[in-house]
Amino acid sequence: MKHPTFVEGVVVAVLASAGGGALFTVLASFFSSGAVLRMVIAGIAFAYVLYLLSRSSVPTGRVAVLSLWLIAAAIVWFLAPPLTLYLLSHAAMVWLIRSLYFHSSAVGSIADLGLSGLGMAAAVWAGLQTQSLFVSIWCFFLVQALFIAVPAHMKARRSTRVERKFGADRFESAHRAAEAALRKYSSIHSNP
Repeated sequence: MKHPTFVEGVVVAVLASAGGGALFTVLASFFSSGAVLRMVIAGIAFAYVLYLLSRSSVPTGRVAVLSLWLIAAAIVWFLAPPLTLYLLSHAAMVWLIRSLYFHSSAVGSIADLGLSGLGMAAAVWAGLQTQSLFVSIWCFFLVQALFIAVPAHMKARRSTRVERKFGADRFESAHRAAEAALRKYSSIHSNP
């Protein structure tokens, strides 16, 4: 299965912003703008989760993850927190799924969390500057397209050559001492 690319992420950003803007425009004439924003957020997040799961090379757990996402989204919908918290909840669920399916280290997941926060900040800034839902969604997903730049395997800290050498030397020294003690013990007990 092919991993996502940045260009693919840009296409997702265009589709999400166009779909979200159109959905908001159509539904705003029937429902309150707050309810419509919640529907748009949930709909776009669901579509993005489906996209992520379809592009992941991890074959297991997709049905379970999708079911848990739907349950969590329903709980957040019925609890009806303030719009900001509602948006953050969906962004956190998307981040969690990306962390599970595209990152194999805590450092990679934390870097992805930072990217999600940066995307939220870009979306808020764009929304305040332009008053456009289309541009806000576009900015959020454009930043999210960069998640492919976060390496799947990241280490928290690289040890220096000296630390590796001394760490290996201590292990080798302890290993030699244990072998010597075992030889001495076996020679004492085998010769009466």
